[in-house]
Amino acid sequence: MSNLMKKWNSLSLVKRIFVGLIIGIALALTVPEQFSGITIFGSLFVGALKAIAPILVFFLVMSAISGHREGTETNMKSIIVLYLLGTFLAGLIAVIASFLFPVSLTLGAGVDSITPPGGVVEVLKALLMNVVDNPVKALFNANYIGILAWAIVLGLAIKGASQTKDMIYTFAEGLATMVRWVINFAPLGIMGLVFDSIATSGLESLLSYGQLLILLVGCMLFVAFVVNPIITYVCIRQNPFKLVLMCLRESGITAFFTRSSAANIPVNMALCEKLGLDKDTYSVSIPLGATINMAGAAVTISVLSLAAVHTLGITVDIPTAIILSVLSAVSACGASGVAGGSLLLIPLACSLFGIPNDVAMQVVGVGFIVGVIQDSAETALNSSTDVLFTASAEFRKRRLAGEKVVINTKG
Repeated sequence: MSNLMKKWNSLSLVKRIFVGLIIGIALALTVPEQFSGITIFGSLFVGALKAIAPILVFFLVMSAISGHREGTETNMKSIIVLYLLGTFLAGLIAVIASFLFPVSLTLGAGVDSITPPGGVVEVLKALLMNVVDNPVKALFNANYIGILAWAIVLGLAIKGASQTKDMIYTFAEGLATMVRWVINFAPLGIMGLVFDSIATSGLESLLSYGQLLILLVGCMLFVAFVVNPIITYVCIRQNPFKLVLMCLRESGITAFFTRSSAANIPVNMALCEKLGLDKDTYSVSIPLGATINMAGAAVTISVLSLAAVHTLGITVDIPTAIILSVLSAVSACGASGVAGGSLLLIPLACSLFGIPNDVAMQVVGVGFIVGVIQDSAETALNSSTDVLFTASAEFRKRRLAGEKVVINTKG
């Protein structure tokens, strides 16, 4: 048994996750009743990540800000530009694809229990209110905008207190170690998550929405393998696929099954460390990306909104389509970092075309039906791109400084 455990631990985390994935699929398709108890592994894994992520982000950001030396650049402006550009282009790609391959929906009963935001102004207001949220409440509710804001303020406030800075740094390192322990249980967690998804919803339930799913996932794949590599190449001026594939493999796979950008923050932090990125930068950019870097959400909002438009026979002109691209990008930035967050903003985009709220909520209902795959693919794109753009911005900075850019895939 000891030798078996050594061999198991000698495998890379991605290979161990793949083994857990295969076991979960096999058990769900063959003997789901006998092994229903393994779903607890998925719940425990996601629960542990979600529990530690808020306090990890709080201490890491506070430590990074308080320990920041004057004159040291963190490259955050470039990263934010990449986040916003990537999200806008994803929305634009989704709009173009929806015009080229229009999809109609069979709308059923509405989802009455969901209260969507009433407009872009309300979304922006909610974001600003989250900034000034009570810090204890922000930690309790995993309000990452509030956590970031208070961590930055506290970090600036204690920049001159060396002993306090040392204590904060020690806490941050301890929390990072705890995260590594949790991530080592990812194979078991993903086995439970994939088992639960297939055993609960089955593969057959998705067949009637195949065309919609193909359009959604197709747009996300296009963004992941065409748009993002182009943006990355412009930054690093070398083959971008080595970095793109690494981010998809080591961040996207975990995010696909946790279906939560927030829960995947610790995974992304570990990947940034493996890539040798500046901790002062990624400790801020990764949690920020889980909040505003939402290319997958922009795709979901645009595709489902235009599917409703095509179903109702509404004519859309080019200026309105461009406005929808901007609106989906802005709305996506307001999507929560949890499973299904982008679906709640579909009525906001539908309002651009005068679609009544009750009809828009039926579209949200369709979104939840296909959400087993849609939300997983969306989160994988969102979360992996957080690392990709953080790395691209830093490698660009090194290139412009005359340094040789070496992408470390081994750690």
